[in-house]
Amino acid sequence: MQRNSLWVASFSSLSLALAAPLAQADDLKALREEVAQLKKSYEERIAALEARIAQAESSPQKVSRGATPSGEATFNPAISLVLAGTYTRLSQDPEAYAIDGFVPSGGEVGPPRRSFGLGESELGIAANIDPTLRGQMTLALAPEGGADVEEAYIQTLALGGGATLKAGRFLSGIGYTNGQHAHAWDFADAPLAYKAMLGGQWKNDGVQAKWIAPTDLLVEMGVEAGAGGAFPTTDRNKNGNTVGALFAHVGGDAGDNASWRAGLSVLGTSPRDRQYDDVDSLGNDVTNTFTGKSRTWIADAVWKQDFGFDRKLIVQGEYFRRRESGTLAFDVDGANLADGYRAAQSGYYVQTVYQFMPRWRAGYRYDRLDSGEVSLGGTLNADDLPILAAYKPKRNSLMVDWSSSEFARLRLQFARDESRRDLIDRQLWLQYVVSLGAHGAHRY
Repeated sequence: MQRNSLWVASFSSLSLALAAPLAQADDLKALREEVAQLKKSYEERIAALEARIAQAESSPQKVSRGATPSGEATFNPAISLVLAGTYTRLSQDPEAYAIDGFVPSGGEVGPPRRSFGLGESELGIAANIDPTLRGQMTLALAPEGGADVEEAYIQTLALGGGATLKAGRFLSGIGYTNGQHAHAWDFADAPLAYKAMLGGQWKNDGVQAKWIAPTDLLVEMGVEAGAGGAFPTTDRNKNGNTVGALFAHVGGDAGDNASWRAGLSVLGTSPRDRQYDDVDSLGNDVTNTFTGKSRTWIADAVWKQDFGFDRKLIVQGEYFRRRESGTLAFDVDGANLADGYRAAQSGYYVQTVYQFMPRWRAGYRYDRLDSGEVSLGGTLNADDLPILAAYKPKRNSLMVDWSSSEFARLRLQFARDESRRDLIDRQLWLQYVVSLGAHGAHRY
């Protein structure tokens, strides 16, 4: 505004001088010199301001790509609250939900209860602690009451060279969907592979080191070490880390209107007495445990295309493969028989979401798992391990959602879920998700 005002005032003075019939040549020359001086002075001021901006952007306090959401105050924490609710109509009892062929993970959460229900709410608090550190905490508030610490960590801001360190409890960088909070998902629930292989999402207490290369092509590499806890590992009373993860992602632009990202991750741990409940061949309840090694590999990819006129397409998929080997203890409270155990299991999902007009999207997701064949050492009878009998769960999901703004979304979802043998669960979901307060930008 100041620049425009100066130019307008200067040219107005010049115009009046030219229009005056008695103006002298010296007056015209003086006016031209005055305008030139004003122009030079203002251009120097603009150059100085641009230099200050460039210096600030290149200072050591600059945060690496995506490390700190914009709009968070240095001293006043950014507080956000996500509210969600559902209405469901189900053909099968959600209380009996299971993913057959796979050891129960404790996180294979099925659809919510029938009829109306309150979904999980999230309370987030985040802020820069000082020029070198940032802190964030996310509490998951269960509809039944109580709170679970989903994330609580500190993160460096000024290591430089594209490197960051994170310590505390955080969502792991493995895969693609794992690092997203539930309210940012494109469907109402997690893919089957996440439920069966990771217990929903993998988060742990530990440390993460991540590096992003200073190149036009996104190159991200990370390593994590933790203390165990959630499936597929167990709590272990020992020094050092009991679980580790490696991940690498690459990505970039494909022309002016498209972008992509692909990655490979591995999660490794050595569970001790990982417990699950089953029934034997006579129908008696038994408790079994597994001790050994567990390795899960994940390959992920996503493509995003902008067609203009508020039309956008997202295609993504992830492939999981898990290998476990060790000792399976059968009926630890009774017969307590031990046998060798080996299993290779896999699963994947592919989904596409298309924004076909402003605020409206439609999507389709296909889930498929393969439990594989369990190999036993010869002591145990496979009939006494019915949960581990070979099966290939699958699910088809359709959704359409409408967003009144970037802070509120209403979703209708249909699913044909065949996670349980000889049972087809026809599901209808109606879900709302709204965000209150300051909320950082979501990951790519």
